[in-house]
Amino acid sequence: MLPRSPTGQDMMLRWVLFALFFGICASAGEQKRKTPTPQSLSRGWGDGITWIKSYEDGLAKMAKSQKPLMVIHHKKGCPHSEALRKSFSSDKSIQKMAKQDFLMLNVVEETTDTNMAPDGYYVPRILFVDPSKAVRNDITGKYSERLFTYDPKDMGLLAKNMKKAKLLMHNEL
Repeated sequence: MLPRSPTGQDMMLRWVLFALFFGICASAGEQKRKTPTPQSLSRGWGDGITWIKSYEDGLAKMAKSQKPLMVIHHKKGCPHSEALRKSFSSDKSIQKMAKQDFLMLNVVEETTDTNMAPDGYYVPRILFVDPSKAVRNDITGKYSERLFTYDPKDMGLLAKNMKKAKLLMHNEL
């Protein structure tokens, strides 16, 4: 018995099934791409840390908590910011101090407060603000041309400066 050749109706049914299958697959792929991932305030700097939403929010919460505010200025896609973020997030002692002893804020957009850029608008930079709302210009990194920047290899200095910020805050209250 010879196989029968498909009729016009059979061909139409095959094309409809093919189009339906193709449409289902395409829409499933599009749904996966459109599903937004929740944006964590940590932005990869430490998921175990409670992060403040804004600079103004941090200033308001400082008075109640009596903890210094640590502000990390960075840019998404900046290789220096990304390298610092990886070192910061993997350093256990820094993560512990950040979680327990500081109000933490990381910003990708500049604040309007010019005190947050005492030596210029560059990234990455890390500043400490005490509960009197004074930016601690005396707590700096090791670079004279960009006082508030840290390299990934400077985590020891950053930890030392975090301890200094905490001690100064307690001694000045």
